[in-house]
Amino acid sequence: MQSATRDTPEVQRAVRSAILSAIVGTAVEWYDYYLYATAAATLFNKLFFPSYDHLTGTLLAYASFAIGFIVRPAGSVLFGRLGDRIGRKAVLIVTLLLMGGATTLMGLLPTYAHIGVWAPILLCVLRALQGLGSGAEYAGAVLMVVEYAPPKRRGLYGALPYTGVALGLLLSLATFHLSSNLSKAAFEDWGWRIPFLLSAVVVILGLVLRSKLKETPVFEEIRKRNAQVKAPVREVFRTSLRPMLCAWGARLGDNSLAYIYESFVIVYVTQQLHMSRDVIVSALMFSTAMQFITVPFFGWVSDKIGRKPVYIGGALISGAAVFPFFAMLGAGHTAWIYAGLFLVSSVAKTMMTSAQSPWLAEMFPSRVRYTGFSLAREVTSPISGGIAPMIAVALLAAGGGSPHLVAWYVVALGVITAISVVLGPETRGRSLDDAGTLDSAPGSEPWHETHRAG
Repeated sequence: MQSATRDTPEVQRAVRSAILSAIVGTAVEWYDYYLYATAAATLFNKLFFPSYDHLTGTLLAYASFAIGFIVRPAGSVLFGRLGDRIGRKAVLIVTLLLMGGATTLMGLLPTYAHIGVWAPILLCVLRALQGLGSGAEYAGAVLMVVEYAPPKRRGLYGALPYTGVALGLLLSLATFHLSSNLSKAAFEDWGWRIPFLLSAVVVILGLVLRSKLKETPVFEEIRKRNAQVKAPVREVFRTSLRPMLCAWGARLGDNSLAYIYESFVIVYVTQQLHMSRDVIVSALMFSTAMQFITVPFFGWVSDKIGRKPVYIGGALISGAAVFPFFAMLGAGHTAWIYAGLFLVSSVAKTMMTSAQSPWLAEMFPSRVRYTGFSLAREVTSPISGGIAPMIAVALLAAGGGSPHLVAWYVVALGVITAISVVLGPETRGRSLDDAGTLDSAPGSEPWHETHRAG
């Protein structure tokens, strides 16, 4: 259906536009999320939950962070259904406005000192809106790219939107870091608002790019045949229950690790190891910058050897490396901190996320792909990403400040992820139409033909 037109200049331009739009939109999503995570780890316990002791205030700040993940499944149902009914493009514009608008309004929010208990309440409402939009943002961004991509490059192209995650983290760390160079009084009074207000700039850029996108050829074919499904959620569970369950298990690892290694680690290094925040932030920026190399690389590798080997490898490395990682942090040497974060974040976590995007996009039939991808990615978000930093902080306290319980938590997540991917389908080479035929790569038979018993 699609391959005959994929190599035309028009399609090549459409692919480039889809990739750029996906990266910018994903950057907005994760700029918002990492900015909130950083603020929750270092500042919001003072500004919005000041009537509690330090540890309790930090836990409450992380609880407000978790709200965004709790509502993400609702966003995946709502916007996933719309994406399968009215198209990918329209939904991506709405989700971008929701996420960026909520973040910008956070920058205007009065603190507890000004309006009392209404401050944390309004903060949580905006956080919920942020999470609602995020529930289907990444899925749509990936689908806009994958449904245009040549079959043998879907791994590479499908992984590229994740570089927007790295870009969002870099931007959030950089703007928050620059703002914190103000005097402590100025930063806590008004300087912290600057990074949140700057979200509006990136949102405007994203809206300009997305307004120029054309709908994917896959959805245009569905619309042409009037083949939209009235109840995409029910259809997904009717036709793809076992793949969905495998995807949920697989998501536990990379989602949790992202927030343990890139949010909790700030709390651990600054509050437990009493090291300078600048050291860990600089190391995070380095490991994140390296993902601009490792993300496309592992996406390309998944085109060569399959999605599953790359995903499983990342899960196993994350479990094996976590104890050495905490030892590197505890050594207190800057070089060891950089090396540790590179290993767990730039390599282990990135192997999982790079393979995940094409894996989930190829896993579901085109008529319910947006819903399937969104649900597969977001249903476990409250358990994995949302409360992962809270669990890590609680385990750190239970361990008397030792990270060994946190490390075993990471090991367990890695094992669950690896087993789930082993039980899931290999999708490399699967056709994106609903016929389930192969485009390439022997050994990647459609799920319904090789796993009927499941």
